[in-house]
Amino acid sequence: MTELTESYQTKLNNIHTPERPNHPLFQFMVHNGEAIASVASGLIILIAWLMEKGNYAQWSPALYALSFAIGGFAKAKEGILTLIKERELDVNLLMLLAAIGAASIGYWTEGAVLIFIFSLSGALESYTMARSQRDISALMKLKPETALLYQNGNERLVHIKDLRVGDRIIVKPGERIPADGYIVEGLSSVDQSSITGESIPVDKQVNDEVFAGTLNGQGSLLIEVSKTSESSLFAKIIRLVQEAESQMPPSQAFIERFERVYAKVIILITLGLMIIPHYLFHWEWQESLYRAMVFMVVASPCALVASIVPAMLSAISHGAKKGVLLKGGAHLENLADVKVVTFDKTGTLTKGEPVVTGIYPAASYSETELLQIAASIETMSEHPIAKAIVAEARSRGLTLDHPSQLTAIVGHGVQAEYRGEVWRIGKPSFVASPQERDWLERIEQLSQQGKTLIMVRNEERIAGLIALQDTIRHEVKQTIHELKQLGIKVAMLTGDQKETAHAIAKEAGVDLVYAELLPEDKVMILKELRKKYGHAAMVGDGVNDAPALATANVGIAMGAAGSDAALETADVVLMKDELEKIPFAIRLGRKADRIVKQNIVFSLSVIVLLIIANFSQTLTLPFGVIGHEGSTILVILNGLRLLR
Repeated sequence: MTELTESYQTKLNNIHTPERPNHPLFQFMVHNGEAIASVASGLIILIAWLMEKGNYAQWSPALYALSFAIGGFAKAKEGILTLIKERELDVNLLMLLAAIGAASIGYWTEGAVLIFIFSLSGALESYTMARSQRDISALMKLKPETALLYQNGNERLVHIKDLRVGDRIIVKPGERIPADGYIVEGLSSVDQSSITGESIPVDKQVNDEVFAGTLNGQGSLLIEVSKTSESSLFAKIIRLVQEAESQMPPSQAFIERFERVYAKVIILITLGLMIIPHYLFHWEWQESLYRAMVFMVVASPCALVASIVPAMLSAISHGAKKGVLLKGGAHLENLADVKVVTFDKTGTLTKGEPVVTGIYPAASYSETELLQIAASIETMSEHPIAKAIVAEARSRGLTLDHPSQLTAIVGHGVQAEYRGEVWRIGKPSFVASPQERDWLERIEQLSQQGKTLIMVRNEERIAGLIALQDTIRHEVKQTIHELKQLGIKVAMLTGDQKETAHAIAKEAGVDLVYAELLPEDKVMILKELRKKYGHAAMVGDGVNDAPALATANVGIAMGAAGSDAALETADVVLMKDELEKIPFAIRLGRKADRIVKQNIVFSLSVIVLLIIANFSQTLTLPFGVIGHEGSTILVILNGLRLLR
């Protein structure tokens, strides 16, 4: 099993290979070489077996030897390199010696099958491991490479690495901000979802902080750089992902130590069986060698290896059919141990789009009149809030007109002439006056519920309020209920304000709420939750969630709406954004864990029984092979139950 036998850093090095020729056939062979060798080995074994049954038995040993060379080359290379570089014996070398031992006493078929099974499981594990270790190039694509430097009245394009603290840069509408800094001149709305997870673009003005990698809206900005490119928040996100991915899981370190001790013990016992019984029990040399070879075969860990791989791959296949992509068997094990599930809010628990949740007209207006006025004026705006108001009006079948002389007041709202009157629509602070106490009290009440408020007024008086909110997904309540039934705590991590976060959490039934967080804060909280509860899962969809996804024991990304960085970093992907698949995935992980434990206990028990029978000189090699291969088949079949 590649995932269990290679060192963690070696696996990373193998995955991030240098560029090779682009010919499709060459690329296919490079990325699937181990699988091709395994299949070829199996086909050669079949041909050799058929020849053995026919009139060409004299050629079968040569074909078996060829299958040894093709199927066992990769594992033999790994085992020999481990022996040379680290002076350690591992399962790769033990399997090769067991197969050679079987062949040395005439059992070519059994030896070849051992090689084939092990090479096939290694190929499958290599494939799933490669899926879970991707480069973070998707994250890097959001990082601007150049900036428009403004010095002495002149503009020039420079690389972001050349920016220094105190430099001033110009960011035009629709461009990504290239560096962390503060606005010196200009007003604009900035989409900070890639950093903070906020669902609605944030209005920015002079002295407000902005972050590299965020998307500027419709206004031009002059920004004073506060951090170099290496120290920016975006750069920290990238480093956090890299650091989290480079940490070796404790369970893997334990398995690597165990397998090498196991291999050494088996080799020492085999060598001892070749010599000691001859002198101690007066066995013939032929009998001592025979018993040593039987021991090598029955003690080889084929069944032990098969206890894990088929079960994990079956569970992965079953999960894929249900829309849950698991990037490796290790993540199933971690899912089984999850005690707390943390959710990002925007785009995960919620739909990520504001919708109108309430219309509060003044006494002289109806709901329909207020909505029609606001939507008609907002038809000229591209702001997400404006689109939500227009969408609500059209869903009610209202006829919308176009305003005239519309002026956008960046960071506040809009002013326009509509049906002979001048109207203002925007933030209450932009529209209402301190004397209008009744409206101010209502604004305070709705704000505490986490609502985003838009006020409408003409020259004479306030016409009313429109409340908007990012609503939760329809399946959220049921998902959280099922998680609690499984004995799992539920937490929410978000960059949004506390009022909004607590309102969403109360509606969804979330236990723990953490608001106004930056990506690095999410990482710290996840570490604290892991210490308190044990294994933690993180569910997210944005670039800002990538460090948290990498830090969690299990990172779960939303596949349809998720960013590339979140998908590459996550261990589990919900392909259709169906949150109800999270309890399913945890139950699948727990079932896989039970089956793996059953298989391990069974395979070890069979090995112990066969070894005892061999020591008592009652076990022949054919029966040893039958017992060994039979146990392997049984644990594979037990694992395949997870396909149902």
